[in-house]
Amino acid sequence: MVLAVMVVALVLMQINQRLASPLLAIVDRWLRWIVFSFGAAQVCLDFDLINRPYWVLVVVACLTWFLGETLMTWLRIHALSVSPLPLFPRYVLNQGGDEWPTQPRLLKVRDWLRAQDFKQVQALKAEVGGGIYLRVSVYESADATVRVQITFVPQANGTITICYALTSVTADGTRYVTDNVYVPFAGFYPEEWFVERSPWCRALPKLLARHRARLKRAGVETVAFTTDPLTDFNASQSELDRLNTELGFLHPHAEREDLGKITHEGRYRVWKEFWMLNYLGRSLRYE
Repeated sequence: MVLAVMVVALVLMQINQRLASPLLAIVDRWLRWIVFSFGAAQVCLDFDLINRPYWVLVVVACLTWFLGETLMTWLRIHALSVSPLPLFPRYVLNQGGDEWPTQPRLLKVRDWLRAQDFKQVQALKAEVGGGIYLRVSVYESADATVRVQITFVPQANGTITICYALTSVTADGTRYVTDNVYVPFAGFYPEEWFVERSPWCRALPKLLARHRARLKRAGVETVAFTTDPLTDFNASQSELDRLNTELGFLHPHAEREDLGKITHEGRYRVWKEFWMLNYLGRSLRYE
């Protein structure tokens, strides 16, 4: 059984190197955890390393995996906190003509947007460090009441993961956001923001239907966007930085060089959301 699960995990890993699917990554993590727990217990029995029942060894190995993952996660969070990488990067216009990758599976998304009368309004990019950029293409509905932010996330193996964020605003400034981002945020949003994250929903048509259903349930009347995406994104990034500093998720700017960007309470929130996203595909609730 362990060998069979190991083979399945290896096959999924190879497939996901081409697809870069967060859903397949979740399944692969669970399979690797199972392989480690049962495999390590079997090795202990076969070589008479520990004289304990098999199920006890499985539980101990499972806890060992959890502790190891926790240690690695805390090290990553600490490295991010003390690194020069910005948590809320500034966007600039992408005028290089490379805002949309030419992979067939990604071009289908662009064709679908055009078929639904969405038009591109801007192409943006933000440097996250080391010459690596997050590229964003922004589309709006025909009445400019729904803005679709399409973010292309580069992976270490060269593949690209695509994430969507759909935004609508009301006349009083209330903002409704529906996205499928799988990267932990764990911070705080302004009171007038209502954010729903659905990492399991990878199809843009389903996410758009979910967004419109939320607006209908709330009974709100949305208005057209009056600011361009670049101005809106950078203003939102500044507001998130200010709010999370005030609420204790981030250290004040004057202390970040010595203490890092993220406070201990903030690191715990990131760790908790990391586990929820990586193994359950769910994020902390924001509304």
